Amino acid sequence: MDTQPLPDQNAPACGCCGPGAPGRPISQVSEPAIHLLVDRFYAKVRDDAELGPIFDRAVADWNTHLSTMRDFWSSIMLTSGRYHGNPVSVHRRLEGLTPELFEHWLGLFAETCGELFDEAVAASFMDKARRIATSLNLALFYRPEQDRPRSAP
Repeated sequence: MDTQPLPDQNAPACGCCGPGAPGRPISQVSEPAIHLLVDRFYAKVRDDAELGPIFDRAVADWNTHLSTMRDFWSSIMLTSGRYHGNPVSVHRRLEGLTPELFEHWLGLFAETCGELFDEAVAASFMDKARRIATSLNLALFYRPEQDRPRSAP
């Protein structure tokens, strides 16, 4: 496991007093905003009683994971094209992941978005996050054979 300290989760996006400072919600999606969101969100995930153990088992190097997640969200929100992974494959390997945990993940993500962003930016992130969670949930847990109507006795 990586023992290097993580960036200060309470630092504003600009490093002094810019977006993300108390009382000043971020009103535009940007690389610094994504960086701040990812760092604060995953600090919550690591401290979470349900999600923390799953991520602790799966993430050997948190700095690399955070960098990957920044690339992922940059690709999603800014169409930067920096992420080149396979989220379904990665999530298939997670021991202990359940469909219900996606809702819990979304709750923490929404909480973090609400702390950092104005309403429009938070809504934009949450729209994407909900679509991603739905897609992952379907890819990982949906079994069409269980949806077939039962025949009458």
